[in-house]
Amino acid sequence: MTGEDPLPNVDRIVADADVLAADVLVGGPSRAALDVVRAHSWLGLVATEPLLSDAESVIGTVADRSLAAEWREAIDPLATVVEQPETDHPALAAAYRGEAPHVVSLDERLTGAAAGAELRAAMDVSVRSPEAFVSVFDPGTAYELRFDDEYPGPDRDPRA
Repeated sequence: MTGEDPLPNVDRIVADADVLAADVLVGGPSRAALDVVRAHSWLGLVATEPLLSDAESVIGTVADRSLAAEWREAIDPLATVVEQPETDHPALAAAYRGEAPHVVSLDERLTGAAAGAELRAAMDVSVRSPEAFVSVFDPGTAYELRFDDEYPGPDRDPRA
């Protein structure tokens, strides 16, 4: 151990494009997972430009382009955008480049046990479905690990 904080970025979360689009178009567990992020100013959403563009494209195709444009305008200030190598998976690139230990995805290729073991061998990340993320991620514990202080509770309206 080099004296570094063992969990320096417990406050960084990646939502895959499918989760971002489902938040807008379907609601349910995807919305609940993103509401956790939106309700806490100290939690950060990490993304890549291709990830955001993919979600925007899905929203524009399934709903309409004006909703997609409104969504993009709203998500841009919330997301920290990191670079993505062209051949990388957008959510995994965001996690690696943005030092985010949490990825929320609906992609079963990423959420399966075999994928989890393979990913953890390469980087410190946990990929969960929105349902699993909501059931195991505790903002109070993350806050106390990150700030070494008592959790004050949510500080934003997640739907504002």
